[in-house]
Amino acid sequence: IDKATPYERARQGVGFVPQGREIFGRLTVQENLLMGLATKKGGTPIPAELFELFPVLKQMLGRRGGDLSGGQQQLVAIASIMVMEPAILVMDEPTSQLDPGGARLVFDVIDTLAERGTTVVLFEHKLELLREHADTLGVLAGGRIALSGTPHDVLADERLDQWGVGSTR
Repeated sequence: IDKATPYERARQGVGFVPQGREIFGRLTVQENLLMGLATKKGGTPIPAELFELFPVLKQMLGRRGGDLSGGQQQLVAIASIMVMEPAILVMDEPTSQLDPGGARLVFDVIDTLAERGTTVVLFEHKLELLREHADTLGVLAGGRIALSGTPHDVLADERLDQWGVGSTR
């Protein structure tokens, strides 16, 4: 997959939400969601199911992305990828720069996506959130997976401190 172009990955069912809530601030929420439909045939509507996952977005369709809170912007970023209906969703630091309420909101959506069958791969530093939401946890050290297993087992491993991951104990 690393040799594929971004549009080829999208067509293969891989969605990517980058760190930093990269949405179009001058576009409305609706326009941001329509941008996510670029891999679909022209005129494809925003799936109604999306508003079941993200009910707050329906109320914000006419608002500009740049006028939203950080948590709301992150939901727009996730939703604009979800309209592609990816089988795998890769998220880089989805709670970066969010307050605890915004982080909970994002993880509630991630949990719902996982329950609906979407594989979610997260890169996250907030280990305490992963304890509650991850099925499997891996720790990268030196560009390689240095440790993996259940969140309980991984977070109890004393090597986390030596890798600079930090202790959650």
